[in-house]
Formats: sequence, structure tokens, C-alpha cells
Amino acid sequence: MRLDKYLKNSRIIKRRTVAKEACEQGRVEVNGRIAKPGLELKTGDEITITFGSNILKVRVLAMPESVRKEDADSMYEVIA
Repeated sequence: MRLDKYLKNSRIIKRRTVAKEACEQGRVEVNGRIAKPGLELKTGDEITITFGSNILKVRVLAMPESVRKEDADSMYEVIA
């Protein structure tokens, strides 16, 4: 699944266009490398997102194509 789509489906970022912009601005890293929005994710990848001065680090657990709001937090595990 594409990185920007995953961020939107997991509800880490509210809109896909915002997720795409964050990737293009270099605020999203996957496994320690700056990632482009079209990067294909795999289970176990670690995503680091910088929101201003806050940093969110998560591990990918699942990648379903569609997910209900209540189940979105089961797609990832917060590391730090």
C-alpha cells in the first residue's frame, strides 16, 4: 500500500493530500529514510512523522484496503 494512502486509512493524518504534502516536504521517514508518498509499505516498517516540534513513531501492523474508524488504531503500534 502507498505511504500516503496508509497514513490516511490509519487516520494518522486526516486527508491523503495532507499526507502527500507532508511526505513531499520531508517530514515523513520510513525505516530511517525520507520517504516519498508513493513508497510501497510492508508490514513491520517503522514510520516517523514530524508534526512541528512533535515526533510520532509507529510500526506498521496491518494494511487493509478499507477500515472502520474504530479499527484504525489496530493498523499500527505507537513506538515513541
